[in-house]
Amino acid sequence: MIRKLVLAATLLLSTPLFAQAPVEATMAVPRVPGQNPNGMHIYIRAGLKTHLAGQHDYPQFLADWSKLLTAKGAVVDGSLHAPSSEELATTDVLILDRGDTGFMTPVERAALQAYVKRGGGIVVLHDAECGPDPADMASLVGAGKKHGEKNYTLEASVPYTIVDRANPIMAGMTDLTLTDEAFFKMTWATSPAPHILATAIVADTPSAAGHAGEVAPQIWTYEHTLPGGKPARAFVWMQGHIYANYANPQIQAMLLRGIAWAAGKPVDTLVDYKPAPRPAG
Repeated sequence: MIRKLVLAATLLLSTPLFAQAPVEATMAVPRVPGQNPNGMHIYIRAGLKTHLAGQHDYPQFLADWSKLLTAKGAVVDGSLHAPSSEELATTDVLILDRGDTGFMTPVERAALQAYVKRGGGIVVLHDAECGPDPADMASLVGAGKKHGEKNYTLEASVPYTIVDRANPIMAGMTDLTLTDEAFFKMTWATSPAPHILATAIVADTPSAAGHAGEVAPQIWTYEHTLPGGKPARAFVWMQGHIYANYANPQIQAMLLRGIAWAAGKPVDTLVDYKPAPRPAG
């Protein structure tokens, strides 16, 4: 009996390792419960919390909207840092909800440029289009905001006027008024120019001295092609200073449509998503 065991052990040890299938090769990646594996791929780049309570709550957006978008049929990834080239390679639309995203390292900017050149979509929320070079940001999303300039109203009334009611992104949107922050004095792309969806009258606040009463675009789309690249899309909503406004039903539906549009998907993909029924038992 002992001789048989020794012989068996000898045969096992003498078997080439390559003849044994690795454990990883025999295991299928499990499906994530409740996730639609065929959904659009969304990456949320958030930032650290800034400002007062209830304002600029980028980490909360990452937490809440990763769950919301997953429930709407998307495959969601995200972080508090710039996505790598590898992460962007599988992304359909990049959501930027971080202040001063225009401050990028050369590596980060190269990754973003390559992503847009292949036709990747971008969604910009609130002050994510702010940075040191507004013209560069405008080349990607239609407009840029110069960091350090007084080009904002702080917390004030933002009375929307919908200027393109026929646009499907604006379905159900009315000329509502939010309490939030509006921007003006932007650097705009001109060739092509962005398509304005809604404007607001600049409120009379100390930071808006000399600009109160002006009509400033607040929501727009941007379709463009970088040199040597493919057509790309961007959608911009300049509010979001007050985090509670993300829960406004009109705003939420508009953002879902804007995200789908920027990803190059049918505009109601997320709004109308219905999860497949669970198998019986």
